[in-house]
Amino acid sequence: MNTKSHVGMEQKVCPVCGQAFDTGAILLDKRLRNSLERHTVTGWDLCPEHAALWNKGYIALVECDPEKSTFTSGTIKPEDAYRTGRIAHIRKAAATRIFNMPIDGPVAFVEPGVIDQLEQLTGEAP
Repeated sequence: MNTKSHVGMEQKVCPVCGQAFDTGAILLDKRLRNSLERHTVTGWDLCPEHAALWNKGYIALVECDPEKSTFTSGTIKPEDAYRTGRIAHIRKAAATRIFNMPIDGPVAFVEPGVIDQLEQLTGEAP
């Protein structure tokens, strides 16, 4: 049985938590070919929870294993990051001071140990 259709519901994947979520958009194949799954992932975007934190001025620090991740010209793409499952949110102004560089986007991939160091600075333990 063919599960594809010419209509599908758009989903995005959150670069912070890695979960797919519905965007509310409907996709239509203009040629009316059965090319779309019922839920079709079209790219990356923040899920509602992490978008709300970004709008409040927080940046997500996502811990990644550098040995299992793939780097391109010294940077990492969300699809190439091997996430360890640890996430921390800090204010954008604090991130700029701590890392001594501007962070423009809502997500920064960090090496193992960075979140532990931040927890030690704040006195919060997991």
